[in-house]
Amino acid sequence: MGKKITLRLLFVIALLVLGNVGVKAKARKFSSEINRKLKLLNKPAIKSIKSEDGDIIDCIDIYKQPAFDHPALKNHKIEMRPSISFPSDTTTTAKNETSLPVLSQIWHKSGSCPTGTIPQAAYLLATGDSYIGARGFINVWNPRVQSPDEYTTAQIWLKNGSVVTFESIEAGWMVNPKLFSDTQPRLFIRWTLDGYQKTGCINHICSGFVQTSQYYGLGIAFQPTSQKGGKQFGVDFRINQDPNQRRWWLSLKDDVIGYWPLEIFNSLQQKAQIVQWGGYVYSKNVKGVTPHTTTAMGSGDFASGLWGSACFILNVRIVDDSLQLKYPKSVQGYTEEPDCYSALNNQTNPALEPIFYFGGPGRGPNCP
Repeated sequence: MGKKITLRLLFVIALLVLGNVGVKAKARKFSSEINRKLKLLNKPAIKSIKSEDGDIIDCIDIYKQPAFDHPALKNHKIEMRPSISFPSDTTTTAKNETSLPVLSQIWHKSGSCPTGTIPQAAYLLATGDSYIGARGFINVWNPRVQSPDEYTTAQIWLKNGSVVTFESIEAGWMVNPKLFSDTQPRLFIRWTLDGYQKTGCINHICSGFVQTSQYYGLGIAFQPTSQKGGKQFGVDFRINQDPNQRRWWLSLKDDVIGYWPLEIFNSLQQKAQIVQWGGYVYSKNVKGVTPHTTTAMGSGDFASGLWGSACFILNVRIVDDSLQLKYPKSVQGYTEEPDCYSALNNQTNPALEPIFYFGGPGRGPNCP
């Protein structure tokens, strides 16, 4: 099986000494994995909602969601909220963020799921320190994807373990025509136990992530999206470990989506050793393969375009053992292909916090 270089650009906090932060993961066989899981994913719907964008949203019993096909969760009792209140951000940057419009998912215009159910996109039926939290307000765009076998994301990673067989949990937005049958940016989560060698999948394609929200659904599109030179939209992604239960909770600002249970992990049962923010392009036509893919990252513009042109992440935050929410001390920008995609942690004034910009068009004059 050939390799596909996937990790393109990262904003990295690394407390582990790594020889190469840009890990070359083996190609994920999403099609075969989807087919293998079809029977498990075909959960009966209590209610179905047709979204104006054509999606069919099935409201399924919260205890019949795919997470509970995982053998370690056979007797698991769902917790609807973390056992503690996670730290809030009171910085000037965070206060200014509240002026940006809040996104919803398109299907909300057409109905809602009953209490005791969760929304599930119907496409699933067809096809030196340690960290206990990370956040970022991720700007949402609708970038170009060249072919159905490619995809692009903007996201947060938390990792632990070795360079090759790391454990990772991830969340953000993704444009993935093959998986979602369109080119809209959609909410996604992903996790792996071995650096994607044998484990790793998106959303509910494999069991493990326990969804608790009846409002936000994995794999469902965000609206509206940012426009060049126009209004900017984004989502406040938050991943926090409950120190009492050691579950990793995902929230969109204060709306809890669900959690990765303690039982499915090994090294991530404790804490994360690496946090990353940024973009990711999956293609076989990268890293020296010509012609390079034209799949874009972020907005499709380079980081130097700044606000209104390039994709950005505001309020980059970590939570460490002190349970304090803070801007990380040790950060570095990184990109594997600077002629194709770029990164810039831009600080215009020493009194202001940096804004992280990233992205690019892929193939171009300097990226053949």
